[in-house]
Amino acid sequence: MADSKERELDTQEVEALAQIERDGEALAALIEDLSSSSRRTRQFSARVVAILAQREPKLLDPYVSDLIDALYRPEAQTRWEVLDALSELVPDHAKEIGAAFEGAETALFDELSATLRLSAFHLLCAWGATERGRSKKVWPIIDEAIQCYHGDLEYRDMLGYLHEFAQGKIAGDVAEELAGRLSFDAENGKGSYLKARSREIYDMLVKRFKLDAPKKRVRAQAKDDDVEEDEE
Repeated sequence: MADSKERELDTQEVEALAQIERDGEALAALIEDLSSSSRRTRQFSARVVAILAQREPKLLDPYVSDLIDALYRPEAQTRWEVLDALSELVPDHAKEIGAAFEGAETALFDELSATLRLSAFHLLCAWGATERGRSKKVWPIIDEAIQCYHGDLEYRDMLGYLHEFAQGKIAGDVAEELAGRLSFDAENGKGSYLKARSREIYDMLVKRFKLDAPKKRVRAQAKDDDVEEDEE
C-alpha cells in the first residue's frame, strides 16, 4: 500500500493530532496549510489529514472541497495523502467526491510515482463502487490502468482494490468487461497470488451477475447525463 499507511507516526505528527484534539481551530489551520507556499508544509499537512481520515473521518466533513483542491499541488506526496484521505471519505461524501475525478485521473497516469498511481486507483475504485453510473464513468480508465500497470509491483495491491470495486454497486456491463479483462490471469496468471486473486474476482462476478463467457471489449465512456441520472 502507499508509504503513508506503512510507517509509524513521528513526534511532529503525534503533536499535530494532539493539538487538533485540544483546539478546534487547529484543524482549520492544518487544512489551510494544504495551500502553503512551502512544499514541506503542504506534505506534512496532507500526511496528518490522511491519518485523520483513517481515525476520525467525521472531522474532515467540512473540508472535502479543500481536499479536492489539494489534488492539484505539484508534489506527489501531497496528492497521494489527499487521495488516501478522500478514499476514506467516500462512504459519506461520494457525490461531492465526484469532483475529484479529474485530479484522480491525472494522478493515475503519473509517470514518476507508483504510490500516487496506486492511491488514485484506490479512490476511483472506491468511488466507482458506490453507484452504477459512477462505475460506468470510472471503468474505462480503471481498465486502461489494469493494462498499463499489469506487470508493475503495485498491481498486487490494485487487485485488492479491484476486488472491492467488484463487490460494489457496479453496472452489469462493467462487471462483464472486468471479468473478461481478468479471465486470462484467472486461468494463466504468473504467480500464485495473481492467479488466485484474479480467479476470486472473476468467479464472484460470474456468479453475481450470471455471466456467460464474459469478454473484454472496447467501450465508450459513459455520458455525463447518464451519470447524473444515477446520482439523483
